[in-house]
Amino acid sequence: MTTFHLTPRRPVALALAATLSTLLLAACAAPTSNGDKPADGAAAATDAADTKSAAAPAGSVPLDGYRWQLQSATDNTGKPIAVLQREGKYGLNLSFAKDRVGVSGGCNHIGAGYSLKGERIEVKQFQTTLMACQDQRLMQMDSEISKLLEGSAQFAIEGQAPQPRLLLTTAAGAKLVLDGEPTAETRYGSAGTTMFFEVDAQRRPCSHPMMPNYQCLWVRERKYDANGVAQAPAEDWHFLYQDIEGYTHEPGIRNVVRIKKFDIKNPPADASSVAYVLDMVVESELVPKK
Repeated sequence: MTTFHLTPRRPVALALAATLSTLLLAACAAPTSNGDKPADGAAAATDAADTKSAAAPAGSVPLDGYRWQLQSATDNTGKPIAVLQREGKYGLNLSFAKDRVGVSGGCNHIGAGYSLKGERIEVKQFQTTLMACQDQRLMQMDSEISKLLEGSAQFAIEGQAPQPRLLLTTAAGAKLVLDGEPTAETRYGSAGTTMFFEVDAQRRPCSHPMMPNYQCLWVRERKYDANGVAQAPAEDWHFLYQDIEGYTHEPGIRNVVRIKKFDIKNPPADASSVAYVLDMVVESELVPKK
């Protein structure tokens, strides 16, 4: 079997698996050549002395409790910035975690350190993965959002959960409007547990208690040592009788995914007491048909 790049992503350091989602929103994942030791894609952490908590003032909606979808952007004359408008497959998302802000939805994954100072947000220089996309608009989106967000901007959050709205006004007078979508941590009320699943290339028929003729994911848990090296699988393959939120299975493609496992409080009868949410695709491999 040959491992190859299915999507333009780069592996992250699995030794940092428990903290990557909070420290390295700028990192992204790709297939590795041997599937054993992902390369280190960590960005330098921002000096903690220059940063403050990502949480908004007490009683308001926290920035890090939501994934912010950019709906519109206008320049200082009120004219729409065409390349940043959300339409069809195009749309940028901002995520805040501790002292990092990450941007996804363009060509690259980009991120920067940031701090809150009253009603202003200070964003440092962005770091980015270095990928080239055939779709030029995606690359233009990366460039434009980085240029707009770097520096000082005024921010305000309108509305309350579960549908808050974030308004950003940059020093140059550009205005960005973003709608908030609760993160899995917000929806399930906990930080969750990070784990890894290897997902087989094909679903398999299984006896699902609620759905006849159901095709289950065929998975096994994967673990990595302190240096990010994959350990020999200690768990047998087994059915997963539920889907992984955010994960779309493509027949013929084996994936290793980093997920968050959440306990569900008071689940409905005959429903699972846990939820699995995709955090990152770490490795992908095309498995030829036999």
